[in-house]
Amino acid sequence: MRNDPIHQYLDIHPEVRDALENGRPVVALESTIICHGMPYPKNVETAKQVEAVVREYGATPATIAILDGRLKAGVDESEIDYLGNNGQQITKSSRRDIPFVVSRGEDGATTVASTMIIAAMAGIRVMATGGIGGVHRGVEQTMDVSADLEELSRTNIAVVCAGIKSVLDIGRTLEYLETIGVPVVGYRTNTVPAFYARSSGFPVDYRVDEAAAAAAALQAKYELGIDGAVLVTNPVPEEHAMAREEIDGLIEEAIAEMNERGITGKETTPFLLARIADRTGGKSLEANIELVLNNAKLAAEIAVNYSRLTEGRD
Repeated sequence: MRNDPIHQYLDIHPEVRDALENGRPVVALESTIICHGMPYPKNVETAKQVEAVVREYGATPATIAILDGRLKAGVDESEIDYLGNNGQQITKSSRRDIPFVVSRGEDGATTVASTMIIAAMAGIRVMATGGIGGVHRGVEQTMDVSADLEELSRTNIAVVCAGIKSVLDIGRTLEYLETIGVPVVGYRTNTVPAFYARSSGFPVDYRVDEAAAAAAALQAKYELGIDGAVLVTNPVPEEHAMAREEIDGLIEEAIAEMNERGITGKETTPFLLARIADRTGGKSLEANIELVLNNAKLAAEIAVNYSRLTEGRD
């Protein structure tokens, strides 16, 4: 038996491997947004734009996915095309799904949780996404809580996002994050962003105004041996933001329709985001694209600063 069985399942893209082996910054990117978060061809265009932004700001992108049962830390353009073209036919894969998708030789689009897992296996310390999952509205009836939260408590990576998805119960999600010891950091903001909206009204745990400060906190956390993620929340650019009141009304309508249809589990968030996009005439989709690009930029800046701090030590 091999001492490191992970390498039987994990493929690190040559560009990503070269960056990691030479101490250069890498940013992990999820693939659920490609397969389940946006329609074709916007999904493919956005995925390639996000990778380009990461490169522009000095880091190597590593889009994470599962293809033919192989964990992929980095994919090429043809694989992004494949993910985008096949969309919802590809299994939305979180922690619980990975062993089965791998053992069956199937394809998987990675959520925030599974992206964190595979990125950490490869040695990547920073990732970018849109928004994280959390405690769903009506949790007292459904007990629906995203696996993203538990993963944030155990996996060592900085997750850059535009806050907690607006369709969720943001207050309860923040309480959960406090309980499991995940710091919620605001980048140039004192309040937690709410995905499409720049503020949820809830305070962050800590504010940083420069990427270097986030990188320094990340370095201290891991040198102290404190496991778990650092959640860096980055508001959607002001020119693309939506008013909280507007988006909340649309969410309530979409949730009512979802409940009437009996949609539950992993299908809830894609359904709600699609309905909101329909009802905003695509405005929410454009906001989604812009916030992901904005997060990719910040994640690259944090990764660059972190690699400088930890050169030869991480």
